[in-house]
Amino acid sequence: MTRSTSLIIGVIGGLAIAGTVGGYFLYRSMTKEVQPIQTPVPSTPHGRDNVEVPEIRFTDVTDSSGVRFRHNAGLSGVKLLPETMGGGAAILDYDGDGKPDLLFVNSCPWPGHPVVGPAPTLVLYRNKGDFTFEDVTTTAGLNVSIYGMGVAVGDYNNDGRPDLFVSCIGRHRLFRNVDGKKFVNVTDEAGVGGLGKLPDCSREEFLAWKSPIPFGSSCTFLDYDGDGKLDLFVCHYVTWSPSIDRAIGSSLEGLSRAFVQPKEFEGSQCALYRNVDGKRFEDVSATSGVQVFEKEGTGTTDRRRSVAKSLGVVACDPTGSGFPDLVVANDTVRNFYFRNKQGPNNRRIYEEIGQRSGVAYADEGKTRGGMGIDWSEYAPGRSAVVVANFANEPLTFLALEKPTPLFSDSALSTGIAGPSRAALKFGTFFFDYDLDGREDLLVCNGHIEPEIARVQASQKHAQPALLFWNTGNPDCRYEPVTANRAGADLFKPLVGRGAVYADFDGDGDVDVVLVANDGLARVLRNDAPKKNHWLRLNLVGDGVKSNRSAIGAEVEVQAGGQTFRRSITGARGYLSQPEMTVTVGLGNVEKVDKITIRWPGQSGGSETWTNLAIDRVHELKQGASK
Repeated sequence: MTRSTSLIIGVIGGLAIAGTVGGYFLYRSMTKEVQPIQTPVPSTPHGRDNVEVPEIRFTDVTDSSGVRFRHNAGLSGVKLLPETMGGGAAILDYDGDGKPDLLFVNSCPWPGHPVVGPAPTLVLYRNKGDFTFEDVTTTAGLNVSIYGMGVAVGDYNNDGRPDLFVSCIGRHRLFRNVDGKKFVNVTDEAGVGGLGKLPDCSREEFLAWKSPIPFGSSCTFLDYDGDGKLDLFVCHYVTWSPSIDRAIGSSLEGLSRAFVQPKEFEGSQCALYRNVDGKRFEDVSATSGVQVFEKEGTGTTDRRRSVAKSLGVVACDPTGSGFPDLVVANDTVRNFYFRNKQGPNNRRIYEEIGQRSGVAYADEGKTRGGMGIDWSEYAPGRSAVVVANFANEPLTFLALEKPTPLFSDSALSTGIAGPSRAALKFGTFFFDYDLDGREDLLVCNGHIEPEIARVQASQKHAQPALLFWNTGNPDCRYEPVTANRAGADLFKPLVGRGAVYADFDGDGDVDVVLVANDGLARVLRNDAPKKNHWLRLNLVGDGVKSNRSAIGAEVEVQAGGQTFRRSITGARGYLSQPEMTVTVGLGNVEKVDKITIRWPGQSGGSETWTNLAIDRVHELKQGASK
């Protein structure tokens, strides 16, 4: 959309309204091509045949848990784009006591802007058990004030302790875990800070700053070359600076300035860092195939334009090659599928094949506003990538077809297209919340514009989460869950961004954390009745053939004539990382026959375990099968 002052007609709440374009006309959800749809209130079924969803309550236990995290967006008063993007959260057992701890990524006031009270920092909560947490941020060395965005967890030095990478506006950070007691900033020596940083200047100088500042978003650890050491992939959103942002006219039809949409910015590039020796990383972005350009014309001297406007990434292995591919969710440009392949000099590289694999666009062949992303087996032998999109754009559900890697958008046939359309969707993940063996789906929602209701009554800033139960019925795979089946607490509106899950209380079912932009996080306990059986697996690589975190491992559980397949995946969703412990719901199956682990890495190999008790957590170490 151009920055001219031409007259256009938009549709808001069913009314045609004329206005001038000073950068863009409101948002994608308010153009005449897309009719607004009422934001769903999950208390009644969405106009489909009623499906009996199990009654499993999620209870808000934030107050009693001791979690007091409030995200600080560093609001400047001039609506800079990063202020509406929020932050992520991560699950990790940083102290090795067997209980999942909880980390929140925070932002901070911009350079030269006043800080009221203590400076906002990262926040780490240690799990004390009994669903209570203790703030250990300072003692763990994470009381660092940064404009943080995404987070990834992984043992990059194979010492048995999970480390942390945080993507930022400006310079990224890598924190090494020292003996499960504290974290040390090793960004400089590791070489993963990226190019550029936030300037140290006055407010006036900052708001006039012209040079682009790195805009990190989601990130993930993976072993892309199979050498047993974790590498690092980092998404970047757009080419951004305060001056670029403020130079783009953007208003809510003359009411006030609005946040600028990503279409108005130049694209950016993803980054890939190869782990050299467990201490240092090599930036291989330019040679590994993860940089995507398009020429602006056909001439030999025409400028190459960066394509990526990346907000979400998930590593997966749809082809079963043993080397992780990458699927990247982009905002208003095509999604990427980076296929891992053999390159020159016997080195692994990526080839971007999003358009020919069916990943680039949704079913209508158009780009969408991709934010969060995840990958899982959703039916026996069937896997899919789900992408959370902008308001009035349904979830994209990319089912893996044959020949691999070929995907098709099956959101309509799986039953999630209509119920997911209205909300502005960010964090999303597959998880089995009722332990019946089928992967369900949760989406965390919230608009980017605080004043959106003034111009579009069908949209609100704070929005309820969406929960879809996997029916097991191939004719309509997913059913939206209502408040009378899952409780009202899960559906209380919030300006949702990141979302994670973990079994915080050790009862076998997974609990949920929702992160709000510039607001309070929520901790929701899963109160599932103890009728379905389960198995939880903590995988530990040997640190030589495979990385210690076992990221990239494939798990196959055979039980009761059924086969369940799960992956050990790094960070995913939106700016976040759920727990890496694998939960396999078994339903009424009372005996596990066999568990096969395909370990990551070129020489990881496979191992089999038998006679593992159900309703237990098992630690499976590479080389110790029985």
